[in-house]
Amino acid sequence: METLETIKKRASLKTRLSPRPVEQEKIELILDAARLAPSARNSQPWRFIVVKDKETIEALVSRAFSERNVAVREAAAVIIACANPSDDLVIGGREYYLFDVALAVENMLLAATDLGLVTHPMTGVDEGELKKVLGVPDEVRFVVATPLSYPVEGSYEEAAQERLSERTRMELQELVHWNAW
Repeated sequence: METLETIKKRASLKTRLSPRPVEQEKIELILDAARLAPSARNSQPWRFIVVKDKETIEALVSRAFSERNVAVREAAAVIIACANPSDDLVIGGREYYLFDVALAVENMLLAATDLGLVTHPMTGVDEGELKKVLGVPDEVRFVVATPLSYPVEGSYEEAAQERLSERTRMELQELVHWNAW
């Protein structure tokens, strides 16, 4: 699949999660795609927790995830992206770790899409409860979580069809300014 085609096909599909296990090799390919992301001064502040244990996923869902994200309990795995802010730059009040982790997570989402797996980036999480469930150190910040699963439907394309048909995007001319605002 070409990169631009993968970008067009990527959709957030938390209601299409199958409990079918995802192969370790695929999880590692996805994490490696995240590892290869650019970061400010190559700081690579991201750290990932891969949760495959059903009891731990249930604890996350019941204690840390917002009500809108309870469908994640069906996921084969959940990936939690975190960072220690002191591992990255803060310039002019901007905390670069947030941007850097987002770049890594986008690589991860696209790699998962390319492999036919379902993701759904989520920030509606109680960070304190997540840290308790997973033993995350105090200085490390939660950034985003995503389930990782095969789709309930036969293929990723089938699972994403409805969501993509409903998706709207602003026109380019509404978003882009040339040479000045």
